[in-house]
Amino acid sequence: MPDLPQDPRPDSTLALLADPYRYIAAECARHASDVFEARILLQPMICMSGPRAAALFYDLGRFRREGAAPEPLRATLFGKGGVQGLDGEAHRHRKALFMALLGPDHVAALAARMREAWRRAAATWVGRGPVLLYEAVHEPMTRAVCDWAGVPVPDADLERRTRQLVALFDDAASKGPGHLRARMARRQAESWLAKLVQARREGRLEAPPGSALECIAQHRDEHGTPLDERTAAVELLNVLRPTVAVSVFIVLAAHALHLHPEWRGRLQQGAPEEKRCFIDEVRRYYPFFPAVVARVREDFEWQGYRFPEGRRVMLDLYGTNHDPRTWSDPDVFRPQRFLESRPGPFDFVPQGGAEPHGNHRCPGEPVAVMLMAAALDGLLSDLHYEVPPQDLAIDFGRLPALPHSGFVIDRVSLVAA
Repeated sequence: MPDLPQDPRPDSTLALLADPYRYIAAECARHASDVFEARILLQPMICMSGPRAAALFYDLGRFRREGAAPEPLRATLFGKGGVQGLDGEAHRHRKALFMALLGPDHVAALAARMREAWRRAAATWVGRGPVLLYEAVHEPMTRAVCDWAGVPVPDADLERRTRQLVALFDDAASKGPGHLRARMARRQAESWLAKLVQARREGRLEAPPGSALECIAQHRDEHGTPLDERTAAVELLNVLRPTVAVSVFIVLAAHALHLHPEWRGRLQQGAPEEKRCFIDEVRRYYPFFPAVVARVREDFEWQGYRFPEGRRVMLDLYGTNHDPRTWSDPDVFRPQRFLESRPGPFDFVPQGGAEPHGNHRCPGEPVAVMLMAAALDGLLSDLHYEVPPQDLAIDFGRLPALPHSGFVIDRVSLVAA
């Protein structure tokens, strides 16, 4: 059995951090292989890209999630004890909680709150000069998701809670002080939400029936045991944090509207299938999550290569969404491709592959789609604005990736109702 192709560097962590979205696909192309091995954080890591690799990665009989995410990500982005690190019945049981919370009616209610929060925030942008869109949408998104989730946030605390939630995804992969800021934000946010869970369980705090706070506080695991308060806080953050992180996709959608103005008219005509195709092409074309990680459950062979038990494996999401074997002209922004055909569950993986109920595809994908739709409605129907000269090139070295300028709008005015 041949050895896996190898990245020859003694450790490839810096190469990965320098180009986190394109490193794996570039190495796969160099080796003419869907798979190669590198050392990441001084440990061997199997890296994979492409739809066949994605189908393999989501084979639950071959991979597990427990202990897969590196500690720096568990201490910031994901938290410890949450659904992302569970397997088997524990995962299926916990995942059902999220699938119920994020059903169509609940997501529609969240999108309605988001649209109203957007309108209120947009009114404050009028006459104030340049607006950095990425930062401007964070507070209204935090307000919308916390109100929807039944999590009380007094107005005086909104800025602080927004800052904590943003740090969990915006600083998690930063170097030095940024990463430490994310760790501190994780501790503070978990402490805040654990106290709310305790207060709800003790009857000192009311929560709307069916809200995230109510359902997570009352949830029992597969053995009938309530979640400890810290784990409940982690799962509440797994509702709040990814919702605010959709701000990245919103900025990228605004970026696409600006660079492809022909789509502004098409979307304003209101064809829902065209809006969905535009949203999906934003999610395919632009970088969001670079990769996901698992561990080999037990030894197996694939494409003539051995995958040893316990080895970490990283699946390239961005590269899979740009694989030329699946996508014609993958580096061209072309929403109509989604009108021509719908991709399979391992071809289009901006938020993971397979299906969400029993596997590890993100249950919040419908949230991302509907919040992007609400934001597009706001950009198209609520505002007139200009995009001044700025550096609109995407910063692929940033996690999450954004335009270098963060996308600035100016001369904002409201469209008369």
